[in-house]
Formats: sequence, C-alpha cells, structure tokens
Amino acid sequence: MRNILLLISYDGTNFCGWQKQDGQRTVQGEIEKVLEIVHKSQINLHGSGRTDSGVHAAAQAATFFSPIDSIPVENYPLALNSYLPKDIRIMSASVVDDSFHARFSATKRTYRYFLYTGCTPPAHQMNYVWGIHRKIDLQRLNRMASVLRGEIDCATFAASGDQSKSTFRYIEHAVFFNEGNKVVFEICANAFLWKMVRSIVGSLLYYEKLGMDKEGFAKIVASCDRKLAGPTAPPTGLFLWSVGFDGIRRGPAVQAD
Repeated sequence: MRNILLLISYDGTNFCGWQKQDGQRTVQGEIEKVLEIVHKSQINLHGSGRTDSGVHAAAQAATFFSPIDSIPVENYPLALNSYLPKDIRIMSASVVDDSFHARFSATKRTYRYFLYTGCTPPAHQMNYVWGIHRKIDLQRLNRMASVLRGEIDCATFAASGDQSKSTFRYIEHAVFFNEGNKVVFEICANAFLWKMVRSIVGSLLYYEKLGMDKEGFAKIVASCDRKLAGPTAPPTGLFLWSVGFDGIRRGPAVQAD
C-alpha cells in the first residue's frame, strides 16, 4: 500500500467544480472513475481543496492510497491520462509518507486571477480571463492590496452560504502585475473562504474604479461587512496556481474557491 501524491491541471470550464457530486461532472469524480479502472477497486482521492464551478487549476494537489505496488509511480501520469478526458491532465506522481494528506499537510495555496484590459479578449482566451474593457491603475490596486497581509478576518469577502467555522485567514501576499497583454492578481494564503478570491478581485477593481486608496480599503476589510464588498468576479479568470507543503501550517485546513 502506497500513498501517492498527484499534481493535476484542469480546465474548469465544463466542470461543476472539484468536489464529487451525484449527477454532476466534477474533477474529483472523473479522476476517481479512472483510478477505479486502473486499480479494479474503489479509490478515494483527497484534494488540497475545492475549486468552484468554472475555476481552473495549474497544479491542484491530491493524494490517494494505492493497493497496487507493482505500478512504478512515474507511470501513473501516462496511465491515468490515457483514460482521462482532455480537460484533466495528471502532471506528476510521487510516493509520499503515509501520514501525508493533500489537504491537511498543505501550508499554503496560491491563486492567480487573469484580467484582460484590452477591448476584447481573443476567442481562445475567453474562458481563462475576465475582460474588463478598461485601463486600470495598477499602483492604486497594489496600494489597496497591500492591506491584505498577515492574519485577517476576511468576513467582508465571505460568500453567503460559506460554512467555515472561522473567517480568519493568514495571507502571505496579494499583488497585481503585468504579464504580456494581461494583468495578473496573485494571492497566497494558508486557506481561503468560498469564493473569497473572486470577491477580493471584484472588490479591488470596484473600489479602484471609484478612486479609493489604501486607507479606505483598509476600512472596508476591517468592517467585516459583506454588504461593502464589490461585485464578485466571474470564475473564468481564476486558477489554483500552486499548493505548498513547506513552512508553518496555520489555522484550519479549509480551502474553497
């Protein structure tokens, strides 16, 4: 019996999120189907967190226990990808300690949100960016985003229906930068509330357009008032970019966006 860690990329456009749901096409569900084919028995896959409908992943992490020791671990990507649909790819596989768990061992998650500020996004990018059709003040956005650092009560950005016991999260960094013809927002934290990243992106852009600066946004965050959040950004531009397992593990092992 081996504990195997998979790094997974997927195009979330046609999925109802990561988490398995009856009657719905999900990333976890599709991979578990293929694991059952390969192992000829039911396999439970545990992800580092739950991405929402339409959200993508460059490097989701997931673990499962394999009852078969005869398959070389380096063969898992090829074996699984030969059965998986093309909008899911296993990028790597490795054997980890039995105590390792993709969710509970994770110390940080990094998301990237891609914005297209030109007139119209090219057709091949439509599912992977949010076209906002205006120029943005990157310096103003970064001044406001600098408020999001350290342990913060993120209740302002908690979606209705979020079931987290605590709304406190530890944010490593939050920053905007240019990348080619796109603007990228990157945020790294120990965990995220449901739709938290999309709420932050929508709020920052909403208040940047109104000319708000750092002090005003700090008051919005400190208010813990969901009514003061801006419109939630669409899922199309959001990617779970990486999952880290080094450093200090802070707070609850919860992640959902």
